[in-house]
Amino acid sequence: MADFDAAKDKVSGKVKETAGKVTGDESTEAKGKTEQMVGEAKEKLSDAKDKIAEKFNDVVDKVKEKKED
Repeated sequence: MADFDAAKDKVSGKVKETAGKVTGDESTEAKGKTEQMVGEAKEKLSDAKDKIAEKFNDVVDKVKEKKED
C-alpha cells in the first residue's frame, strides 16, 4: 500500500508541477514539486523498512538454526 501512495504522490505532484508551469502559477508548481519529494521519501522509507525486515528475518533464521544444532 505504501508503494501505491508513493507512486500516487509522485504522479499527482508531477501533474501539479506541470499545470503550474503551463499556467505560470509558481505556487502550484512548488506544491507539485513538494508532493513529488514526499512521494520519493515514502518510497525510500518503504524500501528501508523492507531491507530492515529482511535483515531481521535473516538473523532470526540463523538463531533458530543454531538452536536446532
